[in-house]
Amino acid sequence: MLKVTIKETQNPNIVKFEFPDFITKSQNFEFKNIDETAQSPLAKKLFYLPFVKTVYISGNFIAIEKFSIVEWHEVKDLVAEEIETFIDKGGKVLNIDENTTKKIPVTVYSETTPNPSVMKFVASKMLTKTMVECKNIDETASSPLAKELFKFPFVKEVFIDENYVSISKYDIAEWMEITQEIRSFIKTYIEEGKTVIDESQIVKTSSHEKQQEAYFDKLDTTSQQIVNILEEYVKPAVQSDGGNIMFQSFDETEKRVKVILQGACSGCPSSTFTLKNGIENMLKEMLHDPEIKVEAVNG
Repeated sequence: MLKVTIKETQNPNIVKFEFPDFITKSQNFEFKNIDETAQSPLAKKLFYLPFVKTVYISGNFIAIEKFSIVEWHEVKDLVAEEIETFIDKGGKVLNIDENTTKKIPVTVYSETTPNPSVMKFVASKMLTKTMVECKNIDETASSPLAKELFKFPFVKEVFIDENYVSISKYDIAEWMEITQEIRSFIKTYIEEGKTVIDESQIVKTSSHEKQQEAYFDKLDTTSQQIVNILEEYVKPAVQSDGGNIMFQSFDETEKRVKVILQGACSGCPSSTFTLKNGIENMLKEMLHDPEIKVEAVNG
């Protein structure tokens, strides 16, 4: 009789259910709803549980992200029992033959950014729904792709969001010498089905906390307005340049907005101009407050 092991992760919404043997050897799967589960009878079964939001299958485990209607301590044993019963009755985790699975063609192209030290590599498929920034190889626990990229001696920082990877380089190499090598590496890595981001391993840093609804709900009204302006009017522009901007704080007394710049925006020579002449003026106008000041805590 199968016995799965329940393992908590650093993300409180995700729990892993480990099998004694590998259930998939060369691919990783993510199912966001029951309509996507043609390849996995078990994932389809799990979506009949009303609290299941996303199902991940990789290596020897199934990771499940839940909706907030329940707590894991209330349902994790039930889920484990569902999985064990399904398998013991002959149900399949996956109904594909991995030995005959063909690579899925992926297009990866490079884009320059306003930051001469950063190149943006854009893929023709979604890579992650959770932004990840790695300043060094010790910060790559949640991104096997970033870890591999740091093995190139010229890679300084890696930023991954949605369908692109922004890479910051050291001065020992020029982009014209290394762009094709990196582009080919990322393309092959994705086509082979390797894990780009392991959602279950994302460390709950303050940056990730700031992306959660619970954090937003605790902010004062002005701070919420600032976050909404940044998200709607500023973030799409900086993302197109391979970067990201995140609200840090607002001081009502000093009228000072602090933001965090990431990816290509971090250390960019033009970031000061953008902050002062773009974002600061926008906030002054939209908040009807000429005293608003904007500064980057890391730029």
